[in-house]
Amino acid sequence: MEDRWELGRQNHKGLFVITPYRPVYVTAGRWSNSPNTKPTSENPAYTLPFRINYNNYEAKFQLSFKTKIARSLFWGNGDIWVAYTQKAHWQLYNEKLSRPFRELNYEPEVFLNFATNYKLFGLKGRMLGIIFNHQSNGKTLPLSRSWNRVIVQAGFEKNNWQLMLRVWHRLKDDVDENPAIADYIGRSEATIIFNAGKCQFSSVLTHSLKLKNGGRGSAQLNWVFPVINNLRGQIQLTEGYGETMMDYNHRQTTIGVSVSLVEW
Repeated sequence: MEDRWELGRQNHKGLFVITPYRPVYVTAGRWSNSPNTKPTSENPAYTLPFRINYNNYEAKFQLSFKTKIARSLFWGNGDIWVAYTQKAHWQLYNEKLSRPFRELNYEPEVFLNFATNYKLFGLKGRMLGIIFNHQSNGKTLPLSRSWNRVIVQAGFEKNNWQLMLRVWHRLKDDVDENPAIADYIGRSEATIIFNAGKCQFSSVLTHSLKLKNGGRGSAQLNWVFPVINNLRGQIQLTEGYGETMMDYNHRQTTIGVSVSLVEW
C-alpha cells in the first residue's frame, strides 16, 4: 500500500506518472447462472421492452490506472490523484448476435488522499481519502445507466494483509436512470487482500447498509496464482448484484478464468 499510493517521501514517483490502480486482467471465459437478458429499472423509461438472447458465457476484461497530479497539499500531507477504470463484457462466443460488447462501464475518479499513521484494532492505518466518482455505461435509452458518488475511504494493513474500507453518498441526478441503485449495489465496500507467497487472495464485498430485503450487495472472490515464468492466472467468483451498471438490480452468480496482468 505504501508503494502503491506513494505514502512516504521515498515512494514518490513524480507527477503525471501512470501507475496501477485496480487489477488489470483478461477473462477468456466467464459463466453466469442467470444472464440479464431483459435489463430493467425502477424508472420505466429505462426498462428494455423485450429480451436479448445473450449467452450465459462471455469474455471480460478490465483496465485500470491512476496518476498523481498534485502533492504535499494541506499541511504537506495531501495528494490529488485521478484514476480511470474500464470494464468490458463481450459476448465473444455469441455468433447469432454478431459477437457484441454487451456492456462497457466507464469509471473516472478524483481523489484527495492523505497518508496516516495510527493503530486501530491491531491494524495500521495507512491512508484516508475523499473521492468524487462517476460511473456509467455510455449507452442510450433505455439501457443508459449512471451515478455520481462522494466516497470516503480508509486503508489499513498488517503483515501480508491489506484492508480498504469505503462508504459513499450518492449525488442526485436531474434524470434518475436507476433510482434504487444504492439499495442493490450498496453504500459501502470492503476490499480485503492477502498475499501468500506467489499467490494473492482478495475479496471485494459491498452492502446496502439496509436490513430491508436481507441487506443486498455483492461478493467477489479472486485467486491469482503463478502459471509459468511471469504469466499469472486468476479465478474470479462473484455473487450478488451489480457486476455491471446494466445489471445493477439483477442477481447472478458468475465464475471466470483469466490472465492476470496487474494485481492489487
